[in-house]
Amino acid sequence: MKKGINIWSFSGGKTIAECIALAKRAGFDGIELSLNETGELGLQATEKEIEEVKRRLEDAQLEIAGLATGLYWDYSMTSEDAVQRGKAIDVCKKQIDTAAQLGVDGILVIPGAVGADFIPGKEVVDYELAYDRAKEAVTSLAPYAESAGVAICIENVWNKMFLSPLELRSFIDDIGSRYVGSYFDVGNVVFSGYPEHWIRILSHRIKKVHFKDYRREAGGLHGFVDLLAGDVDYPAVVEALKAAGYNNYVTAEMIPPYKHYGDQIIFNTSSAMDAILGRK
Repeated sequence: MKKGINIWSFSGGKTIAECIALAKRAGFDGIELSLNETGELGLQATEKEIEEVKRRLEDAQLEIAGLATGLYWDYSMTSEDAVQRGKAIDVCKKQIDTAAQLGVDGILVIPGAVGADFIPGKEVVDYELAYDRAKEAVTSLAPYAESAGVAICIENVWNKMFLSPLELRSFIDDIGSRYVGSYFDVGNVVFSGYPEHWIRILSHRIKKVHFKDYRREAGGLHGFVDLLAGDVDYPAVVEALKAAGYNNYVTAEMIPPYKHYGDQIIFNTSSAMDAILGRK
């Protein structure tokens, strides 16, 4: 398995170039970038601008581990608003196109939400309706993803959907495309379950993995802590990933950032991942 770091882990409003340089210095194999509303790698990014990002990665001899986006919290595939649902589809297509140009094999997709307690005023959608809308949207996008050679990887996240690995497995299997799978976030399930169980159930459907750690007794967003400081049984997680035949990137997504000396979280995370992956 290769060792990656998500760009959201970097503090201080760094440019993509600065994040690439720091990730390389910290010993990562790759970096996961993000498609944004505006700015660097924004929705309006041209092929030339995307090619410049690719060139920077190549010059640094750093791979791209994945392509995420936070835009699905603003534009939801399950919204009551049909215009917003259409915008979410457009975001996914732009994400797929950008990933294809960058040479990424899979993108992080949040296919809507029933609700999200950590977003004030976030609309609440009937669970069954949200599930059906998400399934319809991802099914419609699967051929587009296949034509680009980029997998849609559904993240298990705090959106009050896919509350068990059995449900997520059924969702993926019902769509029935080898270009739709799981983006399994290890830390996101600890408050209610055990990541190694999810891995065994999702198995070969897992196409991308996020590493985080979580301390149950803290609860809420305050429960996220540095790797190896929480309740994730990382030996069991690695064993389960190997048993599932997973051999792609494991990418750290570190929240919250440090209040001081923010770059240090990148180096600490790299060292922790070396221990988890048996690199030292």
